[in-house]
Amino acid sequence: MKYLIVGLGNIGDEYAHTRHNIGFDVVDALVEKYKSAFTADRYADIAEISLRGRQIIAIKPNTYMNLSGKAVRYWMQAHKIPVENVFIIVDDLAIPFGKIRIRGNGSDAGHNGLKSIQELLLTQNYPRLRFGLGNNYPKGKQVDFVLGKWTSEEAKEIATLCSICVQAIESFALRGLPLTMSEFNK
Repeated sequence: MKYLIVGLGNIGDEYAHTRHNIGFDVVDALVEKYKSAFTADRYADIAEISLRGRQIIAIKPNTYMNLSGKAVRYWMQAHKIPVENVFIIVDDLAIPFGKIRIRGNGSDAGHNGLKSIQELLLTQNYPRLRFGLGNNYPKGKQVDFVLGKWTSEEAKEIATLCSICVQAIESFALRGLPLTMSEFNK
């Protein structure tokens, strides 16, 4: 049983720990928990984890957000991982800060990373965890908000929220999507 866990984000220090890079932060927390490490490879930084007999391939695409599909498709094919065993971690402005929403399919909702994945996988039917950013920004400042750092109040909660996301990833690999959705979509 192999699973591809993909944290979406942008490479470069200027994007580190911004709202748009929460996917990277969640996957970092997963890899750190299992005392693995990332190595630079084709289209992504990659780490491997063993979780109760399941092989977890965790990646952080190094293609920039709008080309994330290249990394996802490449690593799915390289490890022969079916689309139902792929789990994408992505930021979402339409969800309040601190909430997560797990789905087995859906539109890209204007997110360039998901748009790239859907174009290259030729489907909207892949599991994803949407991490709520909220929409607390002035009109016309969406890009600044998404690419900005967390407020000091938000930053205090990020480690706990990443830990909850790691639990959701573990549940997805061990128990499947339906049970994970019913437990974490509260």
